[in-house]
Amino acid sequence: MQAHPDPDIDSPFALRSETIAAFERDGFVKLPEVLSPAAIAAYAPAITAQVTARAKDLPPLEQRSTYGKAFLQVSNLWPVDETIHRFVFAKRLARLAAELLGCRGVRLYHDQALDKEPGGGFTPWHVDQQYWPLATPKCVTAWIPLQAVPLEMGPLAFAIGSQRIREGRELAISDESEIRIGQTLHDVPKSETAYALGEVSFHAGWTFHRAGPNRTDRFRRVMTIIYMDIDMRLKEPENKAQRWDWGNWCPGATVGGIIDSPLNPVLWQAAS
Repeated sequence: MQAHPDPDIDSPFALRSETIAAFERDGFVKLPEVLSPAAIAAYAPAITAQVTARAKDLPPLEQRSTYGKAFLQVSNLWPVDETIHRFVFAKRLARLAAELLGCRGVRLYHDQALDKEPGGGFTPWHVDQQYWPLATPKCVTAWIPLQAVPLEMGPLAFAIGSQRIREGRELAISDESEIRIGQTLHDVPKSETAYALGEVSFHAGWTFHRAGPNRTDRFRRVMTIIYMDIDMRLKEPENKAQRWDWGNWCPGATVGGIIDSPLNPVLWQAAS
């Protein structure tokens, strides 16, 4: 593999104890200037190229379901492109995930590009971990915009402290989840703010979140990386989505065992 072209995606990012406490309290944090403009410029084109190639045969936006209108979703890009591999394996992001989770290290669950097209619809309220056969809450998604995301482009919005709410967790992303979870969260404070270039958010697996529609004439380009505790174990799947994830993102893992398949490499580990 070639030498790393941009060291600033591997160097440590100073994380204050107050920020870790905020993540534990609120279920998410947004961190400014995690990635430099140069780093985003170096890696974004490879990610965008993969999304464009894989989405070319989709039906027109108006013919898709609510889920299909919400974003173009392309997963596990790191094995197919060396540039994306380097980005997903960035030690800066992985170390941040481990420190926020309070883990000695983190493994990759999978990566996922989520591009919202011009005119793309809203992303309904949901939690990520209802899709994942993971035994503990020690998992987190890094949401990494590949450009600045103003409010009219549909940035991620969070229900503050909602990782402790159980009602609605079982609902998949849908019109139903938008309505029912929205009712559950009616009195829960929300956070919906624009993302500056280089800003990255991390949200816990059980934190409820959504995104508004893209009202601009530009794509909202976003890469996500899902991290899990280095010692995460596979649980018995509780729904069809979790069974699918087991076979596709954790192949060969066994119920009760540590998820250490070839698709779940260790991305960062504290020195012993």
